[in-house]
Amino acid sequence: MPDFANIKFEVQDRVARVTFNRPPLNVLSIAMMREINAALNDCAQRGLAAIVFDTAEGTRAFSAGVAVEEHVPATVFQMLDSFHGVFRTLQQIAKPTIAVVDGPALGGGCELVAACDIVIASDRAKFGQPEIQLGVFPPIAAILLPAIIGERRARELILTGELIEAEEALRLGLANYVVPPEELASKTQEVLGKLRALSASALSMARMALDLGTRQSFESALINVENLYLHELMKTEDAEEGVRAFMKKRKPEWKNK
Repeated sequence: MPDFANIKFEVQDRVARVTFNRPPLNVLSIAMMREINAALNDCAQRGLAAIVFDTAEGTRAFSAGVAVEEHVPATVFQMLDSFHGVFRTLQQIAKPTIAVVDGPALGGGCELVAACDIVIASDRAKFGQPEIQLGVFPPIAAILLPAIIGERRARELILTGELIEAEEALRLGLANYVVPPEELASKTQEVLGKLRALSASALSMARMALDLGTRQSFESALINVENLYLHELMKTEDAEEGVRAFMKKRKPEWKNK
């Protein structure tokens, strides 16, 4: 099994664990996203009951999102390609996925949560898409969130950058379970126990069936959103200003163009 610098990866008893290990906030760098994708590709030919995304001890967030310093013209194409590659791979390998969320899941972290089949959150988890505050928008969330939490609330979260607490995520359908932090492991094992009792091939086929109505529309929507993001949004002055302001820890001065 390959060694990774930013994640831990193990397969045991028909469950693969992709554990984010980039302290303190598991910010998704290009290198980390490529490691996640490599781990997922390793899962493709295995008879797995589930893939679990969780976090290493000592990290303070599920993920605070994609590395802003790589969201610059020189690397934004690689960044988006690496990030969206994770979601394309998840659809292709068709394995049940579980996100175990303790702490904030923001930006790209929240988008990964939205792409998972089952979400188990601690009561101190927070969710949100704050990208708009940097002068950009979340491409995956724009496609997935309306179907998960409803059109109106998805539009509000994406357009305002508002963060929500775990109980609100549960109410909206973004999370399946909310438990105290000390019960996360036992709840995860409870859910995994149900999946381990089932046929890996049946689970994979069920996952494919669930995606059947959306797979083609997801891919075509993602291509269109990527084009909008890279070839129009990233050419605006405000997209560059938002990233600059974030890195300099100052309030952005929008030019509105």
